[in-house]
Amino acid sequence: MQIKPLKLKGTFEFKLKPIGDDRGFFMRTFDKKIFEEHGINRDWVQENHAKSKQKYTLRGLHFQLPPNAETKLLRCTSGAVLDVFVDLREGSETFGQWDSVKLSAEEKNMVLVPRGFAHGYMTLEENSEVTYKVDSVYAPESERAIRWNDPELNIDWGTDSPILSEKDKNAPGLQEFLKENNAIKI
Repeated sequence: MQIKPLKLKGTFEFKLKPIGDDRGFFMRTFDKKIFEEHGINRDWVQENHAKSKQKYTLRGLHFQLPPNAETKLLRCTSGAVLDVFVDLREGSETFGQWDSVKLSAEEKNMVLVPRGFAHGYMTLEENSEVTYKVDSVYAPESERAIRWNDPELNIDWGTDSPILSEKDKNAPGLQEFLKENNAIKI
């Protein structure tokens, strides 16, 4: 497993190392010791699995407020997605900036998104599936979202007309969120 820091502090991409033969492959997707060697100490409490049938399905940008803020460790197990994360941490040098990683079953990679980030992904292929571990249990009262196409963020999703839920269509922009909640204190 190779772990590479990304441009936003606390985010990492993981390149998994499958060992294969004519039967298929085996690979480790989590190793507590390797994670700890990179300063990643998390108690994963829940794992989720989502399937999106159509290409350009966008889920996000979602997050939970403290004390229920969550770190996510995501992997695409079928198809491919563009995984996007936005820094909302109070006092962060990269506050309001975003980054992205293409996750795919073929690439066998993962991304770690820490607490204090909004997160979302858009499918790049039909029938894409994502699994992700979180270090905080889902708490609906703490759930928030910001609009996927907020002009202030200027995220390049690769399309202007993704398939969205009503919740995501109606999410507030970054400034609207900040007026109500301020930046996220981690």
